Amino acid sequence: MDMEKDLIKSENGLGAIRIADEVVSIIAGLAATEIDGIAGMSGGLVGGIAEMLGRKNFSKGVKVEVGEREAAIDLYIIVKYGVRIPDVAISAQENIKRAIENMTGLSVVEVNVHVQGVSFPEEEERVEETRVH
Repeated sequence: MDMEKDLIKSENGLGAIRIADEVVSIIAGLAATEIDGIAGMSGGLVGGIAEMLGRKNFSKGVKVEVGEREAAIDLYIIVKYGVRIPDVAISAQENIKRAIENMTGLSVVEVNVHVQGVSFPEEEERVEETRVH
């Protein structure tokens, strides 16, 4: 497997700078979790229900495509119940774009937000469980 393929590479007078795609994913995941209204990252749909990833795996809810100077991000999230989803998504897009561009020097051409589920407060879930039994 060619490691050069998975790295952002730039040359300067002192040598090469290489940033792995995984680093871009981690930056995006951290920037997303800073947004109020995002309950967590989604690892995909399991049995029709969005699987929420733990804090150690949040970069798995991010897919990146990185070129020499540009990056495109796909973010898979679970939002908190009651938030205005477009506002949360726009905040996430802006924060991710800013974080990646500031830390890597890449130009972020797009941040696609995929809302995979809604997280309900625990009190509401307990009330619902009580009513069912």
